[in-house]
Amino acid sequence: MSDFLLPDLGEGIVECEVVAWHVAEGEMIAEDQPVVDVSTDKAVMEITAPEAGRMVRHYCQLDEIARVHSPLFAYVPQVSDESRDSAEAAAASAPASVPAAVDAVPRETTATQEDETSGGSLSAVDAPSSGRRRIPASPAVRRRVRELGVRLEEIPGSGKDGRVLKEDVLAFRQQQEKQQEQRREPAATSDHQTTTAADSASNSERVEPLRGVRAVMARRMSEAASTIPHFAYGEEFDVTELLALRERLKGDFEARGERLTLMPLLMKSLALAVAEFPLLNCRLNPAADAIHYQAACHIGMAVDSASGLLVPNVKHVERLSLREVASEVERLTRAARDGRVEPADLKGGTISISNIGVLGGTYAMPIINAPEVAIVALGRVQRLPRFAEDGSVVSRAIMTVTWSGDHRVLDGGTMARFCNRWKGYLEGPETMLAELR
Repeated sequence: MSDFLLPDLGEGIVECEVVAWHVAEGEMIAEDQPVVDVSTDKAVMEITAPEAGRMVRHYCQLDEIARVHSPLFAYVPQVSDESRDSAEAAAASAPASVPAAVDAVPRETTATQEDETSGGSLSAVDAPSSGRRRIPASPAVRRRVRELGVRLEEIPGSGKDGRVLKEDVLAFRQQQEKQQEQRREPAATSDHQTTTAADSASNSERVEPLRGVRAVMARRMSEAASTIPHFAYGEEFDVTELLALRERLKGDFEARGERLTLMPLLMKSLALAVAEFPLLNCRLNPAADAIHYQAACHIGMAVDSASGLLVPNVKHVERLSLREVASEVERLTRAARDGRVEPADLKGGTISISNIGVLGGTYAMPIINAPEVAIVALGRVQRLPRFAEDGSVVSRAIMTVTWSGDHRVLDGGTMARFCNRWKGYLEGPETMLAELR
């Protein structure tokens, strides 16, 4: 039997929560088959089997904490035909009293010393029949309960299926403190506090704690909004010719089973503009006393996933082909919406795009994804009347863009010149050909 140790999950993560088992104890597993899903503060990750065999034991149940480099599950590796023949030959020559070890499963202790002396017969494997139900709670809640020195079973859960939420723990703790105060205060005060607690308990509002990706987003956005002096810059782009170019290229992409959206074209042109204005692609060090210019252009794209806002980034857009950028955009979008983005895809971004237009928005002022110094929000493309050079009114495809810049590094003039360069590439996409490598 072999123990599978939870591998290093990156970014200093030392523990995670088990959210789904795909293989039950006793079932066979194939090499690289998905076995279990675990959740970190960043995303849900899929753990696969290192080799074929049979699942023996789950060391962690649903909603329990698994620690890096600790056993996650036990399995019996599949025996090859050659190894099986050798094992059978060895078993045939061994004394009859020695049991075969290939399928042995360690059993739990069947009784405590107290049970043996008192005549009790309840064993560990009989415990489930006692009717005791596992109480659902997140890792953070379980940790808080342990810190308070109370038992999870004592706390009424207000979540689905009796799930104990962070607010339940806080309310339980507050109730304990109130009870202690009531024992010290006069009866009148005690009656007043009891009434207040009852009124609070009757409140029908639903409370949902911040956790996982949303908790990380809340912390990062709060830090960015409070520490970075933002300034906004807006512009309109005429993307009529860009849409026409995309239509001409779509057939070739579809013939190869690929998909071309506007995002890859926007990213390639942005990387070209960044090369001319490297200040937009820099980062400011934590002490805010040095600017780090970055040659690589890793463009992040905000994705509205089920677990919260994720910003994976396409690495080295400046040296990828349009087809390669499109492939990465498709891969990262799908992974983000499934909540399965790899930690490496979330690290190292240098500039970001938020495409609110896909949801119908026109304007937005996005918050900078530190340590980057700029982010742009793309509005929806609208067909609007515009004057042609001869004075006639024509229908054009107009897209609004709104930049947020870090005023410690960027100024309005630099942002305007940079945005005009990007606009030039998008309104005359053929001009990009001279710059592509």
